[in-house]
Amino acid sequence: MKKLCLLASLIPLFGCSNTDTNSVSNHAGMEKPLQIYEQAPSPPVQKTPAANVNNNVKQAAARKDSQMLDVILIAQNPELRYGCEVTSLAMVLNYAGVNTDKMDLYRSIQKDLDPIKRASNGDILSWGNPADGFVGDMTGRQPGYAVFDKPMIDLINQKLPRRAVNLTNQPFERILEHVSAGYPVVVWTTGDYRLPDRWESWTHGQQVIKTPLDLHAVVLVGYDSQFVYLNDPLSVKKQVKVEKEKFITSWKALQSRAVSYK
Repeated sequence: MKKLCLLASLIPLFGCSNTDTNSVSNHAGMEKPLQIYEQAPSPPVQKTPAANVNNNVKQAAARKDSQMLDVILIAQNPELRYGCEVTSLAMVLNYAGVNTDKMDLYRSIQKDLDPIKRASNGDILSWGNPADGFVGDMTGRQPGYAVFDKPMIDLINQKLPRRAVNLTNQPFERILEHVSAGYPVVVWTTGDYRLPDRWESWTHGQQVIKTPLDLHAVVLVGYDSQFVYLNDPLSVKKQVKVEKEKFITSWKALQSRAVSYK
């Protein structure tokens, strides 16, 4: 879980960590912040030819009522305190038959190397952008935060050329269809699968980054009519059962991010 840890004389740490935390207030004076949760532009509305209507209905009906994929469980700790994204991806790629592990993906993922800069009171003034690459130090030796979908898609294509699937901003039913077809999905949520409640902001060039600190990534491995099932690299629990609507709420709050392969 991505959390902020304020220690009296130490640099605070962020990331998928189970350390107890205290949130830092957002910086004053930042008007109309540009959030890092950039929504993809909506495609132009296209009329569906009548000939394709039945095909679309058949595709929608093809989703199974329930599914459970036996995906290997991998722990992010102790090596990658803030490495929930690459650890989750290691589970997915191993299921796809790729010979890799979390440390290989840690070395390979794009990084945003902008250093963290703080005010005298400890507030973050500037740092990197998770949309560009992993922000901070994934190992936890220095402050670390997160990486979002685009660098993860690039990494999937390195391991499975031209097979990455970015399901970000898709309806959750589309995510379930992908799992139904036999593909686990890395999804962004919070550590307790509830709405995020720890927010921070900082600048990155001309942007203002506003993001929750209690951010986490897990693997969606199954579902049924009421629940989704998750492999969690932080709690190290396999097929964790979470009430579906509760999970969807947290997933949407994290801007509906999801990546997989085909």
